[in-house]
Amino acid sequence: MYPWKLNKFGAYLEKTLKSPDDSSSNIPSHFDIIVVGSGAAGLYATLSLAERYRVALVTKGKLRTGSSKWAQGGIAAAIADDDSPQLHLEDTLKAGVGLCDRAAVEFLVSYAPEAIASLLELGVAFDRKNNKLATTLEAAHSRSRVLHSQDTTGRAIVDILTARVSERPNIEILSQAFALSLWQNPQTHHCQGISLLYQNQIRWLRANAVILATGGGGQIFAKTTNPSVSTGDGVALAWRAGAAVRDLEFVQFHPTALSQPGVPHFLISEAVRGEGAHLVDESGRRFAFDYHPQGELAPRDVVSRAIFNHLEKTASDPATANVYLDLRAIAPDRVRYRFPNIIEKCQQWGIDVFSQPIPVAPAAHYWMGGVAVDLMNATSIPGLYAIGETASTGVHGANRLASNSLLECIVFAAQLQKLDSRVGGAHPQADSRVGEYLRVETGDWSGEIEFLELVREKLPALMWHSAGICRTQELLEEAIGQVVRWRSEFADLEIGKYIFNLSATDNIQFESDIASKQLKMAAETMNLLDIGYLILKSAAFRTESRGGHYRKDYPETAAAWEVHTVVEGDRIGL
Repeated sequence: MYPWKLNKFGAYLEKTLKSPDDSSSNIPSHFDIIVVGSGAAGLYATLSLAERYRVALVTKGKLRTGSSKWAQGGIAAAIADDDSPQLHLEDTLKAGVGLCDRAAVEFLVSYAPEAIASLLELGVAFDRKNNKLATTLEAAHSRSRVLHSQDTTGRAIVDILTARVSERPNIEILSQAFALSLWQNPQTHHCQGISLLYQNQIRWLRANAVILATGGGGQIFAKTTNPSVSTGDGVALAWRAGAAVRDLEFVQFHPTALSQPGVPHFLISEAVRGEGAHLVDESGRRFAFDYHPQGELAPRDVVSRAIFNHLEKTASDPATANVYLDLRAIAPDRVRYRFPNIIEKCQQWGIDVFSQPIPVAPAAHYWMGGVAVDLMNATSIPGLYAIGETASTGVHGANRLASNSLLECIVFAAQLQKLDSRVGGAHPQADSRVGEYLRVETGDWSGEIEFLELVREKLPALMWHSAGICRTQELLEEAIGQVVRWRSEFADLEIGKYIFNLSATDNIQFESDIASKQLKMAAETMNLLDIGYLILKSAAFRTESRGGHYRKDYPETAAAWEVHTVVEGDRIGL
């Protein structure tokens, strides 16, 4: 699966890399393949593609700004002598509560050791103990199988992948570029490119294949561990183009995000509990055992609900209250070795983890649902692929097993080396340019920004209240009504009409960056409204509780609902 030959990586100097921000404004109008998103999935996918292809790597921010970089815990793989892919399979299926695709999970766990070997060859420096790769235990794993690089594993992987991508001459990096829509053949509906907002221009880029790797949509919730770029862009783009999306009601709420007024919801890794930290309440009692025999090492959804329910019972204001994560049960030297980043971040906000517990509360962390794909990452639209958190591969089911997400990125992205037989078509001419027919426009929608800002403020709070850790039909239906109204108002805005009416004949140069900033904000808001609508509709449709979807009015898991929720257009079904 990992065929390319690589030199030993060793140390590298940042100055040797091609700057991701030095791209010429005069870019080709044709690529063989366009990859949208630059987290672990997008980067590894780009590396997996044959070097004869001309590839565009489109990233909304700068490189290294996605969720993958924030992953602290590690990457799961059955490499220890007392472990096996079969045990990894069983743990994953159990965590997924009946909704994992067994074939997809078997594929994931079988290729996990090979994925780790590939990352080592690339130069990722995983921690070692006695000259062997070190592993740790995380919640719901039956074995210690999570490899790590201190507590910044995601950053270690992304930095190496970024360096490798920057060395490849066939890859053109388009940073601070935003995909507005997918470009489909009107007769065959085959995806043939994207509409891109880049350097104060709107341009249509043709490609034989488009790969969506834009990550999740945590910014739809008021409390999230996700970075600001996580606005569900890939899922929204694919759904509007007619692709099937699946299991969007399943959102994993991480139980231990830093909960400090005025401070970002920094994730306190599950590995901290795996190493022995205690989850305690205001009185210092380990309350999690009241809700599950595994206590703080129960699956994430169980621990999140335990915190939610405990605060409902004990706090005067549960919405702003928190519990605590006490690291003092772990040897101080072990804490310093394993969690230097957490120590540093907590110190920034006045918390000494060696003398006081960390205030924590649940926050939206990972979206199990996404664009439905097969084992080749193909969506229901020919020529369109999705990987990483954007995709629904079937490996996570209703609840992701800790540290399987980085593994999914690597294992499934490696499949794209087989894309040769599917890309087809003539090789686009590298010197074909779009600058010759750019139409100059002013573009200014300042009068409509207030509405967009209102939605960006109100929508996450609405979603947290109605589709957060605990849900009811009444709250879901009220929220659906409000989101429908906002979507209708957006469609009536001039900026909304402008986005909807763009066609492949429109290649536009704006006179200033004001229009670009306004369009990006509007398009992101549109994406958030769309994924909010889809999550709410899916959550209202599933009248049971399972994994990351908990209904207070339907608290039991029902055998009849051991099926996937699928949305195509406005149709929702099983």
